[in-house]
Amino acid sequence: MTQAPDPHAPDPAAAAAEKPARLPDEAVMEATILELAAKAGPGKTIGPEEAARALMPPADWQRALPVVRRVAVRLARAGRLMIFRKGKPVDPDTLRGVFRLGLPRDD
Repeated sequence: MTQAPDPHAPDPAAAAAEKPARLPDEAVMEATILELAAKAGPGKTIGPEEAARALMPPADWQRALPVVRRVAVRLARAGRLMIFRKGKPVDPDTLRGVFRLGLPRDD
């Protein structure tokens, strides 16, 4: 005789859907940030949330923001990316508040 499923038992599919997405490794984040900055074009910038949204599902992108920031700072220190605040380049070691990301400028 087959037993009916327990209506109070957790649904494994629902539990899997609620589980937060895993953050991609930092090499993937680096590549994504640089690709988005290149697509934006010379003299243009992207917001860190654009990179986070490109890396994570809609419900989880905000979890990636601290890592995007850390990776952006590392790329800026290496000279591969610039961090801008109010349209002006800023030192990655003193970065605070809202910022944008772009490729190094030739000016």
